[in-house]
Amino acid sequence: MNDYIIMADAGCDLSAEFQEKYDVKVINGHLVLPGKGDVPSFMKWEDTTLEQFYADLKKNPSDYATAPPNTTEYENFFEPFVKEGKAIICVTISSTMSGSFDFATAARKNILAKYPDAKIELIDSMRFGPGFGLMVVHASILRSQGKSFEEVSQYLVKNRNRFHQAGWLDDLSFVAKKGRLTHSKAFFGTLAGIKPIGEFDSGGMTTVLGKAKGAKAAYAVLLKYIEATIENPEEQYIFIAQSSRYPQAEAYKKMLEEKFSPKGVFIIDVFPFCGINVGPGLMAAYYMGKPISDDLSTERELIERFIAESK
Repeated sequence: MNDYIIMADAGCDLSAEFQEKYDVKVINGHLVLPGKGDVPSFMKWEDTTLEQFYADLKKNPSDYATAPPNTTEYENFFEPFVKEGKAIICVTISSTMSGSFDFATAARKNILAKYPDAKIELIDSMRFGPGFGLMVVHASILRSQGKSFEEVSQYLVKNRNRFHQAGWLDDLSFVAKKGRLTHSKAFFGTLAGIKPIGEFDSGGMTTVLGKAKGAKAAYAVLLKYIEATIENPEEQYIFIAQSSRYPQAEAYKKMLEEKFSPKGVFIIDVFPFCGINVGPGLMAAYYMGKPISDDLSTERELIERFIAESK
């Protein structure tokens, strides 16, 4: 039976349009915004624009905060589907970044106490943002192809370490203010057009593997890196995340289309639930490829070699 629900938390960065297209149910997290207090997360720009949001965030980052949906909110989200007899695959943002998976686990326990026959599979994506969203889209496509609840659940666990990030975050000083990076490293990342190139580690956090001098060199390094790590690009959809870096994302999109001829390349906005902790300056592609090494040694060697070749 393929009549099951695919669910994700707001860390997936799937816009309302993508949620509808792929029939993904998204549970809101919480945002603390200046002058508004605690409000539900959103994936549609209505009261502000992406550019204005990131400009305001950069000025006063300490005035913004996020929180995942709590146990009761997860339980209330699960229950209507369970009452309908629907099985649920719920995918969460990486547990290394958020308590979302733990709250979902507690909610599942409570639901099973009330409905012993309920079928809820929880998957820790070990990813965030559009990398997490791309995983959920893969799950939806598999469901549309007739794959079972069990097959899709197993696919996500087996393949989550094959979802890559290839891009840069050129405002590391912001991440440092949020406690995600030391100030010394952040300062180095803002010098003279330096582009810190990052990849997911085993827990889904971004690790800087090398620093290219200037956008032209960085694009060249990224294209070589993707070529070395992607599998069957012509069969893939590639997401490009951008947090106030749309022109760079558009240029990257054209390069990826010309070099790899994938099924599609989509520029994905980084919405506030992730954006408050990432800040402005993210421009990265997400795709499926070879398994990422546990210590990132293979990936670091590739990036370092390609940076050396670009000089």
